[in-house]
Amino acid sequence: MVGHIALLGDSIFDNALYVPGGPSVIEHVRRTLPRDSGATLLALDGAVVSSVFRQLERLPEDTTHLVLSVGGNNALWTAGNYFSLETATVRDALEKIAEARSEFATEYRQLIDKLRAIGKPLTICTVYDAIPGLAAAEIAGLCLFNDIITRNAFRVGATLIDLRSICREASDYSGLSPIEPSAAGGGKIARAIVDAVLGGSAATSVIA
Repeated sequence: MVGHIALLGDSIFDNALYVPGGPSVIEHVRRTLPRDSGATLLALDGAVVSSVFRQLERLPEDTTHLVLSVGGNNALWTAGNYFSLETATVRDALEKIAEARSEFATEYRQLIDKLRAIGKPLTICTVYDAIPGLAAAEIAGLCLFNDIITRNAFRVGATLIDLRSICREASDYSGLSPIEPSAAGGGKIARAIVDAVLGGSAATSVIA
């Protein structure tokens, strides 16, 4: 028996609005879990790293596993605020991006430490990058965020779900908003979540 999974983060999990008539991620998870197990959706569309601390205030007392997917909206904010800045050299541009990376690294590390302190098995997701129409600059920028996410997973011994390897097809993304998972993509994410939780290993593992 798995127990009770809490899904934390953003619209990667809270995607019901973008799959009208199709199962959302939380619905997929509940259908895939063994009998007598449960899942609670705490994630909220639009959430950034700092939002997750508030989500923890609603954490069910019987939670046995924590699953986190957050960082995409932080990356969107960075793109919106940094990509239009003018710089004289590529080095200067990288210095600017390094500022955003440092801020994200600090926030994300604090969140992971908070989650680890709860004392429940933790699974962390990367940010996918096969979004239809995503430009090369955005894909390159996401590498900075995913580097921080993966480093933290290994640092604390969490299980890592690499959504970059899981959501690789155009059909994995919603036709209403291509940055959100479709019903098909949500099904893949849900299966990865259940596989990660059923793994039950104390050592870091990667689901890809």
